[in-house]
Amino acid sequence: MGFLSKLFNRKDDNNKTGGMEDYMQLVRVYFQASIAANVGITNLAMLPDLRVFKSTLHVQTVNNKLGLGEKSACRKMLKDIYGTDDLFFKEVDQSIRKNCRKMQDVQVYLIQFQGFTQDIMMLMGNLMKFKLRLPSFFKSALYKMTEKTVAELFTKNDYTDPAVLKAVVAIRQYNNRLGFSQKWISDFVYQVVMLAKKEPKPTDDQEAKK
Repeated sequence: MGFLSKLFNRKDDNNKTGGMEDYMQLVRVYFQASIAANVGITNLAMLPDLRVFKSTLHVQTVNNKLGLGEKSACRKMLKDIYGTDDLFFKEVDQSIRKNCRKMQDVQVYLIQFQGFTQDIMMLMGNLMKFKLRLPSFFKSALYKMTEKTVAELFTKNDYTDPAVLKAVVAIRQYNNRLGFSQKWISDFVYQVVMLAKKEPKPTDDQEAKK
């Protein structure tokens, strides 16, 4: 079991450090740390992923303000493990400053981001389909396909499948509030896709249990 899997009490032996689940967990930690620093949250119970991260890694509170030291520690891990660039952190912080100005905004924002990521990953999987089966060494081609599909989500209006059209509208509404650039969304989706391709495929026994 990987270090981060142990950190967040996951018991699936197939989860290795640096996998998709670890990445999404660290993303949530960074969002929660940025929110804490921006809004001035002192109650860690409001931010469960941040609480586990801080207590397990013994991250020191900086300048008596929750979130600053935790952001720095989480940023370093995302950069070291995943090569996450500065654009990711810059746009997250901008989005949070825009949307989380008081305590009452926090839960709404976190729910919006969760809905946004779930909808966009499901829709991208549906729209790209066979393209996602490309071997991982076709990184450049896969990124360009991801970038093109993301761009179409915000410009194309002639989707014929009602379910796809509904999801596109929801994603546009979410992002109108969240304010992420198409570059940010493309990078995020591409990272998740590449990590998902490295995940071990379920065995027949695991499929049968579903």
